[in-house]
Amino acid sequence: MADFLRIRRGRIGPADVGLPTGPGRRRTPGLRREELAALAGVSVDYYIRIEQGRERAPSDAVLDALARALRLTADEHAHLLGLADQVAGRTPRRSASPRPVGPGLRLLLESVRPSPAYVLDEVNDVLDANAEGLALMPGLGDRPAGERNTIRYTFLHPAARTLFADWDRVARNCVAHLHTAELTAPGPTAALVAELTASSGEFAALWRRHEVWVKRAGETAFRHPVIGPVTLANEVLSPAGDGRRVLLYQAPPGTAEHDALVLLAMTTQDVSTS
Repeated sequence: MADFLRIRRGRIGPADVGLPTGPGRRRTPGLRREELAALAGVSVDYYIRIEQGRERAPSDAVLDALARALRLTADEHAHLLGLADQVAGRTPRRSASPRPVGPGLRLLLESVRPSPAYVLDEVNDVLDANAEGLALMPGLGDRPAGERNTIRYTFLHPAARTLFADWDRVARNCVAHLHTAELTAPGPTAALVAELTASSGEFAALWRRHEVWVKRAGETAFRHPVIGPVTLANEVLSPAGDGRRVLLYQAPPGTAEHDALVLLAMTTQDVSTS
């Protein structure tokens, strides 16, 4: 929590919150501690204790005020509250114990074909996928079913650099999402972060930035070795409220993108999802 607050304080300047910059060169990047404390309506000493990790149980009201002063997004605000729960030893605000994938979700994966679809846990382990989902990310299905992870794939699989047309954006999204999992799946998150930090300098640098947001609907551009360049809409569904998510890539019928997915489906006869 202390690191998160320091980094966010360093990224917002006085002008961003209507404060004068004053004469001369500022030695502190972003807001000074006393400026943030004043904006949040707390004493400087109290804020310093929070930022130094000596205050382990700030109230939600104080955290809400800091979030407003720092212009945090809704995802970042929720992350700050979750970090405070973790520091104080409180129960996380939502459970991180996803159940096994049942027949209903498996039927959903089959029903949306030829759209590639995945069931992911909080750290993006692939709990299940349809054949097109594995075919869309070449090499993902080469690992045993229990070792497939889309974040590991993005940073460590050599095909990912070519597959994702905007790899930098995809990588930032992966890391920002993984920061949200620190609170609800701390053990699996720590293990994955340790692995990727040791294996990828780019991951380590992005992780230190403490960017936080939850992946929702958007678009992803691919340069696929079989179906060529294609941009697909993506949708993220949370059917169970327990950390599991369904990630779905799709395109409207009758479009060139949908035709590409049909072609992708034609290549999957020998692809196993388990």
